[in-house]
Amino acid sequence: MNKPNPIPCFLLAAGRGERMRPLTDELPKPLLTIKNKSLLAWHLEALSDAGVQDVVINHAWLGKKIEESLGNGSQFGLNISYSSENSALETAGGIRKALPLLNPSDYFLVINGDVFSPNLPIQQLFSRASELRSMPSKPLAHLLMVSNPVQHPEGDFYIKDSWVANEPLDGAEKLTFSGIGLYHQDLFKCLELDVPTKLAPILREAMAKNKVSGEKYTGPWHDVGTPQRLQELNAANE
Repeated sequence: MNKPNPIPCFLLAAGRGERMRPLTDELPKPLLTIKNKSLLAWHLEALSDAGVQDVVINHAWLGKKIEESLGNGSQFGLNISYSSENSALETAGGIRKALPLLNPSDYFLVINGDVFSPNLPIQQLFSRASELRSMPSKPLAHLLMVSNPVQHPEGDFYIKDSWVANEPLDGAEKLTFSGIGLYHQDLFKCLELDVPTKLAPILREAMAKNKVSGEKYTGPWHDVGTPQRLQELNAANE
């Protein structure tokens, strides 16, 4: 067990999961299972193994089922707090609402609840946060980028020399954002509370100011976006 790490951790679990219907008609998408373990449980076990103590999870659609499944987090050796949304606030809106619970001093870790990424290098991300603090121009975000999956061949952003941009750069590689990143609280401080707000436009604005760093992650990562992909992952992990 690693020593407890003070960086707050946030799991995004408020989405409706429309593409996963009918599976998500009666179950929140992050509670769907791979190898008989929910997507959220995979993340929570990894965070616990990394020495995390406190985790915040947001929810909206069928959120009570998430609380009933995970409880206070004691089964994972964690303390779980919940940020309840009457209707989903999108990623940035959800983060803004959860900030008082997260109570970050600067950086915090955010992980999409519907990605499957066993062996996620959480300790490495915590070390990266320390490096970000020491940089003269502190980035507002540090994104974990992955190779473009079959269902998203065009990618999201360009990365070159550990900096992420929305526009093409000479020698840059266009990759897909994994849904896993470190964020500085200042990225969200001007957002209005309880207003649905997407994350991508905010990131693009920060990229235009050269305020977003990143790295390519080559370990296992899957966007569990459709019933077929969920079935394939379960078949591959039998």
